Amino acid sequence: MQARVGSELGTSDWLRIDQSRIDQFAEATDDRQWIHVDVARATRESPFGGPVAHGFLTLSLIPRLAGDVFTVRGTTARVNYGLNAVRFVSPVPAGARIRARTWLDDVAARGEGRYRVTCHVTLEIEDHDKPACIAETLTLYII
Repeated sequence: MQARVGSELGTSDWLRIDQSRIDQFAEATDDRQWIHVDVARATRESPFGGPVAHGFLTLSLIPRLAGDVFTVRGTTARVNYGLNAVRFVSPVPAGARIRARTWLDDVAARGEGRYRVTCHVTLEIEDHDKPACIAETLTLYII
């Protein structure tokens, strides 16, 4: 992986963020704000013209989407280690599709058989000029 530091790793497949997924996230997190779950009210009153995904729902999909882009062979575990920076640039409308564009920023040894991998991830929204989210992710790979 060290040879790939500084390069783009690739782009995931598109993933649809439908209202059902948004509702399930709202239930799991107890975040039932009307801009996410009340379709009629959000369509009528929201500045976004309809319901939108939770920012943290979008963020939580990074490991799933990054898994489409690359895998590290020979590891026994992949652990979310944290984030250095996150920005929610644009809301994701219910029904929209997103994908992850991923760059490898750093690979650092963290003890015997452990490597911390830093990636820059941009979550793009299909047919939108601005991304949904930009994040610098940290993942610990254990060999």
